[in-house]
Amino acid sequence: MLSEYQKMSEAIVITPVKDSKETTKRTIEAVTNASGNFEYCVFNDFSKPDTKSFLEESSKKSGFSLIHLEDITTKPSPNYKLVLGIAQKTALSQNKPLIIIESDVVIQKITISELIKLATLKNDAGLIGAITTDESGNYNFPYTFEKKKSSDVVNTAHSLSFCCTLITSGFLQKFDFSTLSNEKDWYDVFISRQSKKAGFRNYLAKGVEVLHLPHSSRPWKKLKYSNPILYYWKKLVNKRDRI
Repeated sequence: MLSEYQKMSEAIVITPVKDSKETTKRTIEAVTNASGNFEYCVFNDFSKPDTKSFLEESSKKSGFSLIHLEDITTKPSPNYKLVLGIAQKTALSQNKPLIIIESDVVIQKITISELIKLATLKNDAGLIGAITTDESGNYNFPYTFEKKKSSDVVNTAHSLSFCCTLITSGFLQKFDFSTLSNEKDWYDVFISRQSKKAGFRNYLAKGVEVLHLPHSSRPWKKLKYSNPILYYWKKLVNKRDRI
């Protein structure tokens, strides 16, 4: 039976965390101070003791749920499939959308409520993503293909990232995350495609801007821009960053 708090909430919000304590602090502070009715859960994916301690203290102070994946699995990080599976079951059990806000993203106070509002307006939506910006307010990775600033909500043919994205209840009911490949690390591109295959549209909300500090939890991925040859070598040899 759902508690009164669960009945009141309009969405399940999650943040997967792998170290990057400073950006994680900003993410959690922004989410816990955001407007709207939602449940918030942080998944600690084998972070170092310092980050783990911070998360435990922050959970007690701010009241969000905290799940240490080390209590569930021995598989090394990243464990995105496991996180998505747990989150989907929770969202489906309450018939609510799922919002993913990653630990290198700082949302605005109205971000969550705006995404929830859009989900009620866009009955054909599978995914709705907030657009990402840098500290100067310019669109940045992964949405650099959007060149013109606007407040439009765009039906996009591009894949949406999970930086700050709502997955609707309708799509959650159509696609089972337990069927995701164990051979991949990240699933945003694949899930974006599955949404469209299931007959939904994917929307990019250009009027809902969030700050993105890319690859803070996995700094080696920044080699993609500074030394792409070394990045792809590490990706291939170490079987990292499998999309």
